[in-house]
Amino acid sequence: MNDLVRQHTALSDSDLEWLHLLVSEWQLLSDLSFADLVLWVPTLDGTRYVSVAQMRPNTGPTSYQDDMVGHLVPRGRRPMLDSALDEGRIVREGDPEWREEVPVRVESIPVRREGRVLGVIARNTNLLTVRTPSRLELTYLQSASDLAQMIAAGSFPFPGQQVDMDASPRAGDGLIRLDADGVVQYASPNALSAYHRLGLAADLVGHHLGQATAELAPARGPVDEALVKLASGWAPREFEVEGEDGVIQLRAIPLKPKGTHIGSLVLLRDVTELRRRERELITKDATIREIHHRVKNNLQTVAALLRLQSRRMDSEQGREALNEAVRRVGSIAIVHETLSQNLDERVEFDEIADRVLAMVAEIAPGAVTTRRTGRFGILDAEVATPLSMVLTEVLQNALEHAFVPGDQGSVEVGAVRGGSRTEPRLLVTVQDNGRGLPDGFDPHRAGNLGLQIVRTLVEGELGGKFDMVPGAERGTQVILDIPVRAEKH
Repeated sequence: MNDLVRQHTALSDSDLEWLHLLVSEWQLLSDLSFADLVLWVPTLDGTRYVSVAQMRPNTGPTSYQDDMVGHLVPRGRRPMLDSALDEGRIVREGDPEWREEVPVRVESIPVRREGRVLGVIARNTNLLTVRTPSRLELTYLQSASDLAQMIAAGSFPFPGQQVDMDASPRAGDGLIRLDADGVVQYASPNALSAYHRLGLAADLVGHHLGQATAELAPARGPVDEALVKLASGWAPREFEVEGEDGVIQLRAIPLKPKGTHIGSLVLLRDVTELRRRERELITKDATIREIHHRVKNNLQTVAALLRLQSRRMDSEQGREALNEAVRRVGSIAIVHETLSQNLDERVEFDEIADRVLAMVAEIAPGAVTTRRTGRFGILDAEVATPLSMVLTEVLQNALEHAFVPGDQGSVEVGAVRGGSRTEPRLLVTVQDNGRGLPDGFDPHRAGNLGLQIVRTLVEGELGGKFDMVPGAERGTQVILDIPVRAEKH
């Protein structure tokens, strides 16, 4: 619609915003009218109309099998469009049109904003299935007529009240028609069923909807005056009411077809099961976060016990082995701590990498500095946990073997997201400027425990590749190439 309006018409951005607001609401008019709607806007030179939007009804057969958006028709070919645009009134005169052997009644509704007619809605009703209308259909048609008059007067849609068409109740979900005092004139079967779910034992017709709704909500002292007013339909609002056995979502639409409040339209939907599932998901998320929190606490307890044990050992080699185990357990605890703060099983790994760097840097001899470049991004928990252990082992190995006490040096961790759109990957490098690899060293056959852990986790659990090569100038570079899931933006 933006492209068509800007290409063919002289409407301003604020006029275009009004049309967007109208289009966000007009599914209701289409359903209440049992009719197709096409929005026509005059072109810049005034000689033609361009159709910029179209809506088909959910409540009846369509009058247009084809997409009408983008069609141009010259002025004069559809006289009712001309009359509605020039005179600013709803035009219903004329005989039905025949389209593919289907009779169609056509009406034109001017779209007014701040006293100016921006365009015309052509309302097209398929007459092939017309039958004697029921009370429901009569209420629908009367409400559609009121809304059409409000559009022609520029009082509908309501400014600042753009609705989410997917989330808001629709006419078929449940409809209640109120008079000017908020008393129910008509309630559709679906609306009545929703109120019965709340606990209503009688019929709604003849009762004040606001008072009846407030009485069905859980008692909290005096009757909630705000709820009474909302459910009475005096203002355009969307809200929910929760009873003991159900939850309904309501949307109130005041009707002022000639500038005077004559009543209201209340659309409602039974969202009991939807809210129940949402609560279950919230409970599940809270449980998962609590589990991660407890795992983190348990791991910290294990690390503390290992640290206590290492202090009691006489063997330097045994003490160092326990300290390495403390760092391994600590790296896993960092991941679980991060997961305990998230709503899903994905984590921002850059924070974890920085904390692992800080933890391992405590063992750095002399003046060895550590830093991170690039970005790991968001990773799944099943990738983050083994990757944190791998990073711990590689950093530990670099700081222990690349430098001797008194050395000055650096260790840099780099991360780059790459690969293709269908096969994203994460390339991690750990570069030191230390002594370098000994002659004949093969990282895939080296027997120390740290490298065995790295190989097992990278190749076995992460499905990636691992290598250690001499640095470009000096030192050693560790390369990790890991498949990951693409980030969502």
